[in-house]
Amino acid sequence: MKKGGKLIIFSAPSGSGKTTIVRHLLKQPELNLAFSVSATSRPRRGEERDGVNYYFMSIPEFKKHIKSGDFLEWEEVYRDNFYGTLNSEVERLWAEGKNVIFDIDVVGGLRIKKKFPVETLAVFVKPPSVDELKIRLKKRSTESDDKINMRVAKASVELATAPQFDKVIKNYDLDMALEEAHKLVADFVGAEIPKAEEE
Repeated sequence: MKKGGKLIIFSAPSGSGKTTIVRHLLKQPELNLAFSVSATSRPRRGEERDGVNYYFMSIPEFKKHIKSGDFLEWEEVYRDNFYGTLNSEVERLWAEGKNVIFDIDVVGGLRIKKKFPVETLAVFVKPPSVDELKIRLKKRSTESDDKINMRVAKASVELATAPQFDKVIKNYDLDMALEEAHKLVADFVGAEIPKAEEE
């Protein structure tokens, strides 16, 4: 895989606020970011669209891509629930001259960091507590209690990986977390934050 721009990874347990942070950063033109759309074998939820939210694949199709070595990283997050980053997706965004931002699982994030240690900034978003995480997941009302409990159990394991990341942002206050993430990424890609925002 030919190297291009920078890679910025945001990983965290579900409900930590990483998606909100990534969406905020994508709106900052000086960062020159493009979002890496992941592939998944899970069914679509609600309004999700193929190629926008995820590249939706059947399990056999996903496994075929694994066999062909088409993924930069992939993982079976839950049983028969695969997620991964296609090499072609990163190459497409690099060809557009963009820095690529990821909103991905902890394991996937660390795998990309290992493959591209110099080009990658890996950020872990830490929730205030596991209890707060449970409250946030319940508020979403998108999943059953069983699914939420599964995510909470996984969160404890994921929190233990935080020291392996380049930076940890504690999302106790969203505005402060957004500001910290903006500064971090701007420094990494060599961009200047417009003056009005710094004050």
